[in-house]
Amino acid sequence: MTMADRISDQKEGPTPAQIQRGRRTAILLFAIGFGPMVFATIMFYTGWLNPVGHTNNGVLIDPVVPVSELQLQTRSGQPLGARFGPDKPEAQWMMLVVSGECGGDCEQLLYLARQVNIALGKNANRVSRAAALGSVPADLAQRWNSEYSLMERLQPAPGTAPAWPAGVNPEKTPRILLVDPFGNLMMHYGTGNTGKEVLKDLKHLLKISQIG
Repeated sequence: MTMADRISDQKEGPTPAQIQRGRRTAILLFAIGFGPMVFATIMFYTGWLNPVGHTNNGVLIDPVVPVSELQLQTRSGQPLGARFGPDKPEAQWMMLVVSGECGGDCEQLLYLARQVNIALGKNANRVSRAAALGSVPADLAQRWNSEYSLMERLQPAPGTAPAWPAGVNPEKTPRILLVDPFGNLMMHYGTGNTGKEVLKDLKHLLKISQIG
């Protein structure tokens, strides 16, 4: 084969064999990067390989609801759902406190989420905290920066209303929604749950998932 022939072949593009090798490489890289995330999700929702006798302390949302259904955004206008998904390897778990008027029960959950996050120790940076509140009393607003500075404030996108999962009505009862790194609302907690219960669930999830 002359040099001209080789140049001509290169211009014609990759051979079928090269394309197949490229596809296999892409699939392998995807499996290495996102396989554990998919595997952990299947484990959790099916109970496969979970420790015998383990039960969740929160209420499972079944089927799961994409967090994008809540139509929430940051103060800068970024959609909350944009930070989750299998293409976001840096995505974290999230405890999202939701309430209408943030009274005593609401603040109890804000405090619980903060303390649980701290109690995670070395895994604390794998879980973020946020709040979507209809209104905040003046007293809490004054204390917010000193007591809940790491609790990100979210708000509904203009002209939208959150589509809450079945069993969740923040206007009546504040809740903590647990969001997985895929962006699924998967569990919720109320004032009837203790910090130890929420912490136990989170530790179990972080242990079996190794994602987020």
